[in-house]
Amino acid sequence: MKEIGGYFELDQLVKNEYYKNLISLNSGRNALLYLLKAKNIKRLHIPYFLCNSVSDMLKRNNFDFNYYCIDNEFNPIISGNIQKYEYLYIVNYYGQLTDKKINLLKSSFERIIIDNTHAFFQKPIKGIDTIYSCRKFFGVPDGAYLATDCVLDGDLEIDVSKDRMTHILGRFEGKASDYYSDFKENDMCFKNAPLKKMSKLAKNILGAIDYENVIQTRNENYKYLENNFKKYNKLKLIIPNGPFAYPMYIEDGMNVKKMLLENKVYIPTLWPNVLRNAPKSSVEYDYSTNVLPLPCDQRNNVEDMKKIVNLLKNY
Repeated sequence: MKEIGGYFELDQLVKNEYYKNLISLNSGRNALLYLLKAKNIKRLHIPYFLCNSVSDMLKRNNFDFNYYCIDNEFNPIISGNIQKYEYLYIVNYYGQLTDKKINLLKSSFERIIIDNTHAFFQKPIKGIDTIYSCRKFFGVPDGAYLATDCVLDGDLEIDVSKDRMTHILGRFEGKASDYYSDFKENDMCFKNAPLKKMSKLAKNILGAIDYENVIQTRNENYKYLENNFKKYNKLKLIIPNGPFAYPMYIEDGMNVKKMLLENKVYIPTLWPNVLRNAPKSSVEYDYSTNVLPLPCDQRNNVEDMKKIVNLLKNY
C-alpha cells in the first residue's frame, strides 16, 4: 500500500541518464555475469592486467577462463583462434582503444566483449557487447550499463543503496581522508553482491548530472596535462572524449605516488593484484607500478592540474 504524506524523501531528480536505453545493473562485474548467462558463454579470455574482481566472479560462478597478455600500447596479444563457445574480454584502458581498433578486433576475433570502465563516454558500437561502470566517473553508490542484443530471462531484483552513501555524502561535506574507510567498505560489499538492477538511488543521481559539463571539464584537464607531459610521458596517447584519468608513465612510480599523497593528490593503484601475480619483467607489472592515473575529472579545474604539473616537475 502506498504511503501518503509524512516527511519528505529525496526528490525525484531530472530523468536524463546518459545511457537511458541500455540495461542498467548494479556493478560492472555483474554486467559481465549478465552477459555470460544471457549468451551461455562457456569460456572467457581475460587480460592479466585486470582487477581480480572479474576472475573472482568467474570462479565463484564456475565459469572457465584463461589469461592473455597485452603489449605496450594496451593491445591484446592473442595466439590462435577463439572457439565458438568462447569470448574475448577486452579492456579499453584509459580510453585508448578507438572505435576503429575495436572494429578491427571484432573482425579478427568476432566474439568480443568491450570493458569501457575507463571510457564511459565512448558510445557502444552496434553488435558489440559493451560494459560501463558508473562509480569510476560519478558519485554514485552503485551502477553499471550494458549494451547487448541479448536479454536474460526473468526479472531481476532492484538493488538498494541507501546504506552505501556514507563516503559520498561525507566527502561532499567533509574531507575524503575522513571517509576513506567507508569508501573501502562500500567497495568490498560488491565482492559477493548478487546480480541486480541498478538501485533507484543511483538512477536518480545519474539522471541529474550535467554530462556536457563533465565531458568538457575532463577534456580540458586532460589536454592541459598532455600538453605539459607529452615530451616526458613514455605512453603515446590519444585524447579520448571525457577521459577517465591521464595515464602518466613515470619511473619510480610508487615513490612518486607517495609524494603526491603527501600533497593530498590521491592516485590509486588500480590493480594491486597484478603486482602480486605478474612477473616483474612483464608489461603488466611495469604499467601497474609506473603508470599513474592522474585525476582530471569534473571536480577539478586547470588550477588543480597546475598543482599536479608543478609537483611532478619539481620531483
